[in-house]
Amino acid sequence: MGLHLALVFSSYLLLTLGANGIMDDFDCVDIYKQPAFQHPMLKHHKIQENFISNEIHKRKDNYKMNNQSCPKGMVPILKQRIGTDSVHLDTIEYPGQHFATIETILDGTIYRGAEAIISIHNLTLQNNQYSKNQIWLENGPRDQLNSIQVGWAVHPRLYGDSLTRLTIYWTADGYKKTGCYNTKCPGFVLVTRYNWLGMYFGRYSINGGQERIYVQPKIFQDAITGNWVLKVHDELIGYWPKELFTHLNNGASLLRFGGNTFPSSDGISPPMGNGCFPDLPESSNFLFVKAKDSNYQTVEIEDEKTKRYVDAYQCYRLYYGGYAESTGVHFNYGGPGGNCGI
Repeated sequence: MGLHLALVFSSYLLLTLGANGIMDDFDCVDIYKQPAFQHPMLKHHKIQENFISNEIHKRKDNYKMNNQSCPKGMVPILKQRIGTDSVHLDTIEYPGQHFATIETILDGTIYRGAEAIISIHNLTLQNNQYSKNQIWLENGPRDQLNSIQVGWAVHPRLYGDSLTRLTIYWTADGYKKTGCYNTKCPGFVLVTRYNWLGMYFGRYSINGGQERIYVQPKIFQDAITGNWVLKVHDELIGYWPKELFTHLNNGASLLRFGGNTFPSSDGISPPMGNGCFPDLPESSNFLFVKAKDSNYQTVEIEDEKTKRYVDAYQCYRLYYGGYAESTGVHFNYGGPGGNCGI
């Protein structure tokens, strides 16, 4: 597309002044007193320090615009704002969700990780709506589904604003009783001293502009412990201990990449991506979509092992571009939303 690719290699102050004068407030807590250790399965969990992923791993904080962080031995937890929800707000069965994704075919293949470079955009949503752009790793039957999700989201009901934020989620029982966003329930173990989880992005890809801003999440299963590790670019953020899961302990049977939206109470769905259909050159996109195979090797997603899924073509679309040397496996997606049906 002739667009300059500018990766977002940054984090922010523990107290970050954002759009509309909004101040984010993070608590620095002892690494062994973070929410994860309130989980009954993690009472005696020892924090993992070394990870095996068949790639160079960097624990250093390389991508900081400043030197502010929690002190050594502490991690940052985003404070819950009054009036926001701490639980997951949808399930697989929840009416009104829409998707524009590519996903792997359920053919018995096992994956040990996934990654992509995702363009970042600024959206304005109503309170009940959300717009998520992410990677899913899943395994298990529907009523026992194990799912890990990582990407960026605009989610006013969760965060209390319409800012674009790095967001993660997990469930171990098909969204019934387990799981939550970020660290809002016991589960995900933070190891970084910088406030990545829930942080908002201060720069976005501008429609019609030449510069594109991207974030690069990587999720992989550690070959020794079985824990599921999250990196953003080359920085270790934390991990989901294997004790949280049943089916994902055996690897992921399905990978999914793309967008997911939820409507307001009047049935109006929000924009996905940057709100443009993918036939426009400035539309939102995923680049260098990759997986880790059963041998923990990073490989390109194979065309014959993927399918495209769009459930509201009048509102959202997806154009799959396949493989190109300059962009890897890539696709454009998104749309304006509107009255998209249930």
